[in-house]
Amino acid sequence: MLTVCRAKLWQDTQHINYYFYSMANNEDIFKKVISHAKEYGFVFPSSEIYDGLSAVYDYGQYGVELKNNIKAYWWKAMVQHHENILGVDTAIFMHPTVWKASGHVDAFNDPMIDNKGSKKRYRADMLVEDQISKIEGKIAKEVTKAAKRFGESFDEQQFITTNPRVAGYKEKIEDIKKRLYTAMDNNDLAGIKTLIEDLEIACPVSGSRDWTDVRQFNLMFATQMGSLSEGASEIYLRPETAQGIFVNFLNVMKSGRMKVPFGIAQIGKAFRNEIVARQFIFRMREFEQMEMQFFVRPGEELKWFEYWKEERMKWHLSMGIPAEKYRFHDHDKLAHYANAATDIEFDFPIGFKELEGIHSRTDFDLNAHQEYSGKKLQYFDPELDQSYVPYVVETSLGLDRTFLAILSNAFTEEKLDDGSERIVMKLLPVLAPIKVAVLPLVKKDGMPNKAREIFDSLKTDFMCQYDEKDAIGRRYRRQDAIGTPYCITVDHQTLEDNTVTIRERDSMKQDRIIIEEIASIISTRIKE
Repeated sequence: MLTVCRAKLWQDTQHINYYFYSMANNEDIFKKVISHAKEYGFVFPSSEIYDGLSAVYDYGQYGVELKNNIKAYWWKAMVQHHENILGVDTAIFMHPTVWKASGHVDAFNDPMIDNKGSKKRYRADMLVEDQISKIEGKIAKEVTKAAKRFGESFDEQQFITTNPRVAGYKEKIEDIKKRLYTAMDNNDLAGIKTLIEDLEIACPVSGSRDWTDVRQFNLMFATQMGSLSEGASEIYLRPETAQGIFVNFLNVMKSGRMKVPFGIAQIGKAFRNEIVARQFIFRMREFEQMEMQFFVRPGEELKWFEYWKEERMKWHLSMGIPAEKYRFHDHDKLAHYANAATDIEFDFPIGFKELEGIHSRTDFDLNAHQEYSGKKLQYFDPELDQSYVPYVVETSLGLDRTFLAILSNAFTEEKLDDGSERIVMKLLPVLAPIKVAVLPLVKKDGMPNKAREIFDSLKTDFMCQYDEKDAIGRRYRRQDAIGTPYCITVDHQTLEDNTVTIRERDSMKQDRIIIEEIASIISTRIKE
């Protein structure tokens, strides 16, 4: 019990520290990332020539490559490296009863509230959670002031647990959470509005505290399937990819000859009619998920929950992003189907936000589909000599959010020794959209021909780019801006001794190598 308390205390302390750090982040960086993403072909507003479509985006020529590389990196780690995890690709359209069984038809709602002054609509629970964050910010300021006052002798954990003012803030936070979660559990919309009024929460735009009643909005997109409108059936665009896995549990288990524990992984599109969609590609109406459902014996789910927490964090850190950019956030309020849940949060330029969820879903989903379909969704365990409905541990990662995390972390503004500046995308080489650029020093003396030969020899193994426009320095800067890890330059010496320079993106160091070794050197460095 003492270990659990210490762990919770450490987590609370980390949350406060990270919150203060996040508040210090400059949102101008986020604007720069968004601008860079458009200027260099990573992400475009959808239908922009028609003034766009809210919260819908297109991936450009470099964005789609980065996105595909992220998917391949996840798939390799999740499916290729695990012999007991298989992949599927299930349909976006599913039988409407699927969503009745899963609870989405009746319960997939967000509590929304309108401000009469600004005419803006907000998630009511998020308004309250933002208020909690402000109180956490006050705690962080108290910690910072105390640290300056006491210097090296400052014991942060002791201060947080003993300072009366901090204790008062924490007590207030707990009271707000209790009222919010109780109201959410009981669908007490009037209670949520009363809480907003009691906390004197004002509209961020107008400053007005004149609110409408709280109402529930279902987030699923409905459409019609059928040749004639009068004979069409209403179906839904899937709001998550997990249900496609659950309804194929028996198919995969039997055809793959799988034994529990085993997993089913999927990458696919999902759709949610987000009423409040903002913050670039962080929250969209059309997005992609990378999910894995891991089927285990009942009673062993919490052991596997801890296993996948650790494994998923290792995967994130393997992309070269600093560990302080991530944190776990255990859920205070569990979904109705879960007995344990945590989020891996990432420090975006807009603060710490959810990136991936790890949930112990118990046997809710398979039991629900078993009940609604009338088909037995069970596994016969020969070691126990009994059949049971497996429990499930889920890892659910937002691909678009992962893209944004990687992009924002890679975006770097550097001032060089000569006083000049450059923007460089410091992407992990294996994820970079273009692996190598081939550049003739000048457009004459046979250099373009030689550069083309090299380009043709490399393009079957690597995503390459050929560029001969502008001065070589400007071309280097273009490749830095899209994250190309290596540039091959053909110059006068190339024509004499069959060597080229290879330039490394981050250090800008250049080495002389022979043409025959280019492919093996790049391949080795990408794998490092």
